[in-house]
Amino acid sequence: MGWGRGRWGLSRWRVLLAAVLCLAAGLPPATAQDNGRYVGVATCAGSTCHGRAEGNGAVVRQDEIATWQEPSSPAGAHSRALSVLGSLRGRQIAATLGMGDPSSEPACLGCHATFAPVAERGPRFQLSEGVGCESCHGAAGGWIATHYTTGGSHAANVAAGLTPLEDPQTRAKVCLDCHYGSANGNQFVTHRMMAAGHPRLVFELDLFSALQQHHDEDADYAQRKGRTDSVTLWAVGQAEAVRRSTNLFARPGFGTEGVFPEFTFYDCHSCHRQINDGPQRRLTFETNPARPIPFGQPPFNDENIIMLSAVSRVLAPGQADSFEAASREFHRAMGEGRQEAAGAATKLSGAAGSLSDALARSGGADAFAIIAAIADRTTSPRFTDYAGSSQAVMAVDTLLNALVRQGRITVGAAAGIRTDINNAYEAVRSPESYNPVRFRASLGQAAGAIGKLQ
Repeated sequence: MGWGRGRWGLSRWRVLLAAVLCLAAGLPPATAQDNGRYVGVATCAGSTCHGRAEGNGAVVRQDEIATWQEPSSPAGAHSRALSVLGSLRGRQIAATLGMGDPSSEPACLGCHATFAPVAERGPRFQLSEGVGCESCHGAAGGWIATHYTTGGSHAANVAAGLTPLEDPQTRAKVCLDCHYGSANGNQFVTHRMMAAGHPRLVFELDLFSALQQHHDEDADYAQRKGRTDSVTLWAVGQAEAVRRSTNLFARPGFGTEGVFPEFTFYDCHSCHRQINDGPQRRLTFETNPARPIPFGQPPFNDENIIMLSAVSRVLAPGQADSFEAASREFHRAMGEGRQEAAGAATKLSGAAGSLSDALARSGGADAFAIIAAIADRTTSPRFTDYAGSSQAVMAVDTLLNALVRQGRITVGAAAGIRTDINNAYEAVRSPESYNPVRFRASLGQAAGAIGKLQ
């Protein structure tokens, strides 16, 4: 029947070419049995693929593995995720929780490794690689052999199982699985874990994406996937964080711990404050105008809710009031009972999801306006706690960088107001030294300095 385009067709020629390239790289070609399987980092590490020492590839950099393995930079954090379980702190946390070796505990491996089911692991898969390529890009068995073939397309790779991380909502959901928690199993940091020594989780999608970026958004990338809009990415990240946190809180298996609520959802520093007895009482907290909760009740950690409220007024004004109402109702319900709070959380999660959809379609907007909204008289009084304030200064810095990338502000001009940004960071340098009044003043000065650059 010959070797032309007859019954073989172009698709089989591409599979043959892929097999030849795999063999040239020292990798076994994918088979039908590999579809949907986790093939491991080694399968991506050939010198003709992503394993070069220098990023000089014609289409992609091809040094992505080296970036992922960077020994000390944030870009290498995923590859180091498993090894930290064996550190002194990791062993102490496990011992306090009554666990065995944390490097073999599912509750830890769910986020500190690509914890694929045993039946779905290919022959080159190694759990010891930590958080590998497939944690973010998806099980590669179905697309590893075709994603670099001549004439292949990104859409075809996605159809074969590649995770479309260029989509802000998809990326946020993937990152939040570990950087906030998921209901998928073994991906949820409880208050017990934090009490034992696990760090408090902090998430901001655009900043984390920049720290973990292993590629260049050149003309080829733009042609295949489009350009990333940092404002959209940041905004969608806030919306998806609210959707995820309230969705998990509404679930009985996550929202409660015995007779107590699961305190991982609450603002840590509203309780973890100094307590001093004296002849005159001294309040160690400020009441928050957007939290209609009983005086002295620990508040839900609303750092992302505050940011989403601000950005919705700029990018989705038609939904801003309804989201704000759902937020206030959620806080109010927290003072009534578990059933009322769970119902209000479900409604707030839905409102955040609707905002996420709107923000993903918005195409970005004027970052100047969003920075102003974060520091204006509507939002600023809500910065009464450390977590929300930390999120705010990260947002202002992220949006300033977006303005530089857009060419709206020069690098020199941004550097000229770095002192103001650093002052805001200094105000949230540690929970122990946090002062709400000083922070709000510092944030206002930084936002004002940025506004003058318009």
